[in-house]
Amino acid sequence: MSDQTPIFEARGLRVAIEGKEILRGVDLTIERGQVHALMGRNGSGKSTLAYVAMGHPNYEVLEGEIFYDGQDITEMDTDERARRGMFLAFQYPMAIPGVTVSKFMHSALKARAEGGNVPLREFRDKLSSAMDLLGVDKSFTGRYVNDGFSGGEKKRNETLMLCSLKRRYAVLDEIDSGLDVDALAAVARRIQAATEEDGLGVLAITHFGRFLEVLEPDRVHVLARGRIQVVGGPELAERLEAEGYVGVLAEAGESVGLPTGVTHPEDHEAGFGEDPFADPLDS
Repeated sequence: MSDQTPIFEARGLRVAIEGKEILRGVDLTIERGQVHALMGRNGSGKSTLAYVAMGHPNYEVLEGEIFYDGQDITEMDTDERARRGMFLAFQYPMAIPGVTVSKFMHSALKARAEGGNVPLREFRDKLSSAMDLLGVDKSFTGRYVNDGFSGGEKKRNETLMLCSLKRRYAVLDEIDSGLDVDALAAVARRIQAATEEDGLGVLAITHFGRFLEVLEPDRVHVLARGRIQVVGGPELAERLEAEGYVGVLAEAGESVGLPTGVTHPEDHEAGFGEDPFADPLDS
């Protein structure tokens, strides 16, 4: 496909799980090398968008299409999406006892390689370089995948796999959770470098503006009631930190059905007591 073709598109996407509609018409376009941040209260549909993008069988697409590199992949199996270069960094990565990190990653690379061949020495050299960039100890690759890992180690492992496997599009489902300040910076810098060096397109699901201070978003989207209600630049994440969702979504009050005359009480800037991130659209 042309370099001008978006790496990922969702068009009018309506999605349900177990008969309950979660996404009610999502439109999203991500170009190569771009970082888009998706923010919203728990339960707003962020993870649903992540999973349906990768073809999770429990999610039913009621309407709309998903495109990857210009091709309609709405009905494509998950493993085929992965072979084509899509990646999901899980919010809660699963352990795989008995399979080492090194073996897992080598097998994943061979599954994509022409002829299924990736020389072991070449693989080890590239993996070692990727670990150096992330500040990961070399013993890490001899451990079983996520087995006994701390929360931070699991997220570093997700980042190591993402960058070593040379993915083209990645959904990061709260990859920043469980990371200390130093690890957060290392992970964000490595992903940022992949967007610049490899043209990686990223949808970063996060609650925290500090992650986006290092992983610089081209666009920030706020999801509420199953739709993207507000879109802006990096400054939108800063506003969310300061005002909470009610302050930001009030500007879209007519389109999202906020009560007329929403105000911000003097005792709280966001107007929602002790929780500035409460979703005013949640019913």
